[in-house]
Amino acid sequence: MSSAKDREALKRAFLEAAGFGSAVREPMGGDASTRLYERLRLPSGESFIFMDQPPAVESAVCPPGASPAERLALGYNAASRLAAGSVAAFVAVADYLRRLGLSAPEIPAYDIPQGLAVMEDLGDGLFATLIGEGAAAIPLYEAAIDVQVVLHRERPPEVLSAKGAAWPLLSYDALALKVGTDTFLAWWPKFAGLPEFGPEAVADWDALWAPVWLRGEAGADVFTHRDYHAQNLLWLPERAGPARVGLLDFQDAVRGHPAWDLTHLLQDARRDVAPGLEAAMLDRYLAARPGIDAEAFLADYRALAAANAARILGRVFARQALLGRAQYKAFMPRTWRYLERDLTDPALAGLKAWFDRHVPAEARA
Repeated sequence: MSSAKDREALKRAFLEAAGFGSAVREPMGGDASTRLYERLRLPSGESFIFMDQPPAVESAVCPPGASPAERLALGYNAASRLAAGSVAAFVAVADYLRRLGLSAPEIPAYDIPQGLAVMEDLGDGLFATLIGEGAAAIPLYEAAIDVQVVLHRERPPEVLSAKGAAWPLLSYDALALKVGTDTFLAWWPKFAGLPEFGPEAVADWDALWAPVWLRGEAGADVFTHRDYHAQNLLWLPERAGPARVGLLDFQDAVRGHPAWDLTHLLQDARRDVAPGLEAAMLDRYLAARPGIDAEAFLADYRALAAANAARILGRVFARQALLGRAQYKAFMPRTWRYLERDLTDPALAGLKAWFDRHVPAEARA
């Protein structure tokens, strides 16, 4: 049998053993990851989500205690502290979120070594879809901010454990932030037809970003979803309070700076978030956390948002476009607008000058 046939036989056996052998399997749309999803429909009318994450596809994850050199040698996932789609991460993180009263899916069946899991179906009410169909954005964003407040009330444990699965909640440290931001250097010139950045430009880049990365590491003390935006949030109006927000794609969670998830939500690369809405939601968050130094927090927010925009332009959009996924080009102008707006902060003037010097307007898609 081919490897694809072997994988399919393994999936069928898993579903049969877990009590889902009678389910009708419906393929679902994918994303930029190596995971595949199907909706399982049982004769009873119940539905579940079936996740297939082949474990050999991704590079190694970060072992707790690994040195920076060891992480870099292991590859991007270890250096940037990504979970590589680990089912153990899905199970442990989902359990932690549910214990906080939040709406992560139940996971009734899983096989960690084989990379398979069956999860509760939270529906199709993605924030991005609902807003696109005319739903009021403000109540949805308010609920999403309230989830962040719940997540940030206390420092999370260093290891999350649930039902035989354990996963370390590592710090989103300066190295992880640097590795992500630096993907702009690697991928944007290839996409935009620019010459590679020379040694002097790279040295200036490192010097200018280093304080931002260090600030991100210094503030890394809250649970951070890491991909918290309108296409990973579901509206569950039958539930109450922050539980009305269904959470997806949380397996890459880390201990991060409290501004990090807000940069994803409020400077969403895939949909426009008006500056007024962004400001109102930041005000809502800060009002719920009166002990925070608002001025310092907003300075960190702008700096980390700029780093995130550079990461998305490089690692996510330029790289994916070069791999043939042209749909990512449509998101680039919006992300550049976010980045340029963040760089108007006088504290980031050096970075603004770097981009103005090395990435001319015509090379900003």
